[in-house]
Amino acid sequence: MPINIKGFTIAANTSGFEKTKKSFEEIADICLKAGFIGIEGEPPLFDKKSDQELEQIGKLFKNAGLVIETFHLPYTDPVKHDIATLYEVDRKKVADLLKRTIDQAALLGTSVGILHPTTRKDYLTEEEGIDRIMLQAGKTLEAVLKHCEQYKFKIAVENMLPYRGDRLGCKLKHLEEIIKRFDHPLLGFCMDTGHSLVSFAEKAMDVFHFMKNKLIAFHLADNAGDRDSHLAPGHGNFFWKEFFGEVEKIGYRGTMCVETPPFSYGPNYSIEAWQTMRKELKTLSNF
Repeated sequence: MPINIKGFTIAANTSGFEKTKKSFEEIADICLKAGFIGIEGEPPLFDKKSDQELEQIGKLFKNAGLVIETFHLPYTDPVKHDIATLYEVDRKKVADLLKRTIDQAALLGTSVGILHPTTRKDYLTEEEGIDRIMLQAGKTLEAVLKHCEQYKFKIAVENMLPYRGDRLGCKLKHLEEIIKRFDHPLLGFCMDTGHSLVSFAEKAMDVFHFMKNKLIAFHLADNAGDRDSHLAPGHGNFFWKEFFGEVEKIGYRGTMCVETPPFSYGPNYSIEAWQTMRKELKTLSNF
């Protein structure tokens, strides 16, 4: 029996849509021809668009039967995008940026924002102190979640890579602290399968079991377990059979974002490359 997800979307951040200057009509055409049900939004693809343009893009996808259900909130800058920054003047700017981004995402018809608990690779709880970091993250989350209430927009905190140690978000105890301290009806988790494999190796599914009652988004990616290489699902060592079996058990009803390009020649991937990846996903998931 197929699992009950809505379908698979394509991540804009790894698919090169912004870099290859594809139009939104071309992006929608890729989704339709390859069997994906939409994309996950990302700031570089949308941040220069007016409110009217964003509404038009949302309507384009909706009229085509496609979705932009999830949107990756800003995550590339270690200072300007870090919700847990220890400098209060920077933290307030991060909160304001997230609010503006959520406003934009809502115009597209998006209902879930993917959030990194930190954007600093060297932000270690063992050095800075978990209470100190959580205090700052909590202030930002409180302001952002209050803003989300007007849209019923959900925030999905993503599990992170460890990099050189005890980085915020790379361990289950960190995620447990986030939910315990800042629980809110609009706050949940995004499981990144690639991050899980690098962080936990053969125990990667522990992330799923911890998150399963609060899962509202997924990033699907594969790797060899050594680094976050963003291989297409099935081309690395992640436990896909077990994963999709567990997803079926919890009756997940949202989309799943494939956060990789096709396993093919790129970066301007052909329709055939996208179609091949969708066929491989069907084999892995029976969906």
